[in-house]
Amino acid sequence: MTRTMRAAIFDLDGVIVDTAKYHYLAWKRLANQLGFDFSEADNERLKGVSRVRSLEILLEIGGLKVDAADREVMASRKNEWYVQYISNMTPAELLPGAVDYIAFLKTKGVKIALASASKNAPLILDRLKIGYLFDVVIDGTKASKAKPDPEVFIRAAADLGIPNEDCVVFEDAEAGIEAAIRAGMRSVGVGKPGNLTAADIVITGFAPLLTLSLIPA
Repeated sequence: MTRTMRAAIFDLDGVIVDTAKYHYLAWKRLANQLGFDFSEADNERLKGVSRVRSLEILLEIGGLKVDAADREVMASRKNEWYVQYISNMTPAELLPGAVDYIAFLKTKGVKIALASASKNAPLILDRLKIGYLFDVVIDGTKASKAKPDPEVFIRAAADLGIPNEDCVVFEDAEAGIEAAIRAGMRSVGVGKPGNLTAADIVITGFAPLLTLSLIPA
């Protein structure tokens, strides 16, 4: 990374909070209702992709062919269960160091955006009480194309008024890292290095960045 970071764009799930467990519980519940099991290994295939594509993958795993009308009903049912789960979330579920690091970046004049495919992002931010941290929020109601399409990141940068090349994306999914690259942005992978090989740098958590008072450049 050689340019100054003027904006930091954060994914939500797996970066700031772990809602993946609630997605998994809801998808597993749907699979079980349809008559087959859905493992945590299966769930890895859903990481970073849209709800529509996630349902397609789940049905592929179950060997089921379902028409468009029934798929819509299933997706809505899954989302209802997911919303029930996340409605009980508390700030205690924030991932360690994420809020402190965002607050640190804000003291350095870095603009902050949230870019998530989730249409439930506003509810999650409300439950976690962190909406005030973000200058811009782009969620699934404002961007129609799922990662690895770069639309959500491009929209975030545009709303912030910052050139793409001066933005750094924080992502935990390969699809998100690919989207950042396609947007012409630099990326910080949050998770296991072996899973995020295309990221400019990879961190296992935000504590090292806080310790070093680091702004990726």
